Amino acid sequence: MKRRALFQGIGAGAIMSAMAGVSGFAQMAGGGSGEGVVFELRVYHTYEGKLDNLLARFRDHTMTIFKRHGIESVAYWTPTDEPLAGRTLVYMLRHPSREAATANWAAFHDDPEWKQVSTASEVNGKLVDKVDSTFLKLTDFSPKI
Repeated sequence: MKRRALFQGIGAGAIMSAMAGVSGFAQMAGGGSGEGVVFELRVYHTYEGKLDNLLARFRDHTMTIFKRHGIESVAYWTPTDEPLAGRTLVYMLRHPSREAATANWAAFHDDPEWKQVSTASEVNGKLVDKVDSTFLKLTDFSPKI
């Protein structure tokens, strides 16, 4: 899926709102200008009929495991417009640095509970067809909350 279609499906208002929240979040976390801090925008494209299963996995397990490995959740969205509605999860994470992101993701993927949860949630087939990940750095002109 092209990024332009993704952002059209999400809507400019949602992205702007998220970015304003991210800016305030970085300030609250002591990030100041955001030096070193990176945000990760992740988009999960699910197989037909699998979004509810993915949302349940995040709600019931993934977010807790993220916390254990230092992965900070900023916000989660599901698009309301086609073609992404009903098959897409969009979320943003905050990492102290790009290096921390790499280390935290490695620890997450090696976590025995995650391996068990992932396997159990896909007993009736894989949930996610494709994952897009984009790392972002705040600009010097990002609004403050």
